[in-house]
Amino acid sequence: MTNLLLLGFLPSGSEWIIIALVILLLFGGKKIPELMKGLGKGVKSFKDGVNEAKEEINKTKEEIDEPASKGK
Repeated sequence: MTNLLLLGFLPSGSEWIIIALVILLLFGGKKIPELMKGLGKGVKSFKDGVNEAKEEINKTKEEIDEPASKGK
């Protein structure tokens, strides 16, 4: 039910065009590639951080499970 309510607030096709034009007017054509490059680096950094966290969690889990299996 809440998913359907959230879909009502998302922009439709023509609204995306207006948003793109406003961004183009605000930042200009030369700044947009720089912004996208920075956004890409940020996303990559975030993914690297998530992967590091997963590795740490798995390593800790293995360390906890290892003594438990030796005790059996």
